[in-house]
Formats: sequence, structure tokens, C-alpha cells
Amino acid sequence: MDHAIRFYKTGGADVLRHEGIDVGEPGPGQARVRHSYVAVNFIDIYFRTGRYPAALPSGLGSDAVGVVEAVGPGVTGLKPGDRVGYLLGPQGAYASARVMPAEVLIPLPDGVSDSTAATLMMKGLTVQYLFRQVYPLQGGETILYHAAAGGVGLIACQWARALGVTMIGTASTDEKAEIARAHGCEHVIVTSREDIAARVREITDGLGVPVVYDSVGHDTLMASLASLQPRGTLVSNGTSSGPVNIDTTLLAMKGSLWVTRPAMVHYATPRAHMLEMARELFDHVLAGRIRSEPSRVYPLADAAEAHRALESRRTTGATVLMP
Repeated sequence: MDHAIRFYKTGGADVLRHEGIDVGEPGPGQARVRHSYVAVNFIDIYFRTGRYPAALPSGLGSDAVGVVEAVGPGVTGLKPGDRVGYLLGPQGAYASARVMPAEVLIPLPDGVSDSTAATLMMKGLTVQYLFRQVYPLQGGETILYHAAAGGVGLIACQWARALGVTMIGTASTDEKAEIARAHGCEHVIVTSREDIAARVREITDGLGVPVVYDSVGHDTLMASLASLQPRGTLVSNGTSSGPVNIDTTLLAMKGSLWVTRPAMVHYATPRAHMLEMARELFDHVLAGRIRSEPSRVYPLADAAEAHRALESRRTTGATVLMP
């Protein structure tokens, strides 16, 4: 029998239930995918806790990799046996298998393993749209990137290095700072003992940076704004420490700053564009410029423990589930 993680009420990790499911056959425009790895992302916690709405009862998870088992009528370009991944579509990736819209499935190239791909579908393509679309980096810039030792952050460290960008990262501990440096982050600010904005100004000879990528949110907002050059851009791409509320008058006072809150769905569609994003990402992987493997692997049934580890900030790199 196949299994999935579901939750019937919002709350702590203990609301997650490991249940038997009937996956069924794919209908028109659909494919059934047998998962090999399922990614765990901080956004999953937002759905579980109710910060992001979900119709209950609900599945959980947005991205996974695996093999196509069957395709429905009208599906072209995919066949049983194809290795694929995905990051768009309905919640429910925490499962051993599921039926998905074929249009969101991304073929995996030879040379990119399932375990690597599982860390890249959401996390790697997040870096792609942050660095190549939201605020397109050309090379030569100095940027500030929060949570540099996280799953997205370690990919960002490597992508910045590949672009010739000087990355200033933040990390909560010296251990995490060393991990970020080892992945290409040139300067790391340890937030437990250093003033973020003061260090940014010191590193940049008082100029500040043109862009800050901030997935932390509430706790880092003021430091992010204080680190920017006049007319600089704050990319608020997450709220792991709490929501962000900005008085627009403050943006003028800080230097006529820009703020954007991007969402993947608006950058990864239509399908042709999503496939081009994936091609650029996989080119870096195949060339050895980006290396990524799971730092922690949990059985699907232990999804609650994976969430507890992520929420406690005990993790670095990517966490995945294995059905």
C-alpha cells in the first residue's frame, strides 16, 4: 500500500499523520509518479501551522523527484520510466506516489542523481529566479544573503561564486559560517555576536549593498534595510522569523529603497520558461559549479521529526524524506 503524510488540523509537528492511500490512475493530462525522494522546505511548516491557508484535511509538500509509472490520455513528451521532478502543483508531495499534472513535471538529465535533484527542485530553482530574474545579477556585485548555510543558501553561495558575485552571508553560529564559506560565501556575519548592518558597511567601505535577499523576515528586516545603498532593493523571499510589515515612509528615509515579495509561481510559468530555468540550473550542476546532496534523510513516516529539526535551526543544507 502507498502512504502519505496528511494533517487534519493546523499546529505543531504532532498534527502530521502517516496514512495509507489509494493513488489511482492518471486522468487526461496527468501522470503518476513513484517518488524516490521528497524535499522538506520551510514553506511546508507555514502550511502545517496555518500561516499559509490549506483546505483541511490536506496533504503536504510541494516538490519531489521520482519515476513516471503511467501517463493519462493526451500526455506527450513523457513516458513510463522517465525520471522527473517537480516543484509546482497542489500540496501533497509527502507521499510514496501521486498523480500530478504532467505540465509541471521536469525531466531530469543523465548525470544528475535523484538525491541531488531532490535538493534542487524548489531550492535550486529558487536561487535561479532570485539571482537571474527578481534582481538579475551580472557579476561584480556585492550582495547580502541571509541564512547562507540553509538548503537554499548553500546553493546561493555556489551560484554567486559561479557568477563572479561577492556574497556576504549571515549564519547563526560559527559552525554554520564555516559551512557557508566552504561553499563559496566570501564573507559570513555570525548573527549571534555581530551587528549585521555595521559589518556590511565595514566590508563595503561604507557603501552598503545594492540588493539584500532576506528569507528570515521579521528579525532581520531593519538590518536588511540599513545595509542597502540608496535606491537599493530588498528581496523579501521568506518570513521564517515572522511576517514583515514595512512603513513606506521608512523606505524613503533609508534612501528611496525598493521592496519586492516574489513568489515562485509567477517566475516559473509558463512551462517553457520553467524548463529553461531548470536547464540553466542543471548546466551548473553538470559542470561541477554547483554540488548539492541531502544533509539529512528521514523516512517518510518520520516527517514530524524532520519538521522539528528544521524549526529548531539544527539543520544545515537540505533535508529530504525517503518513501
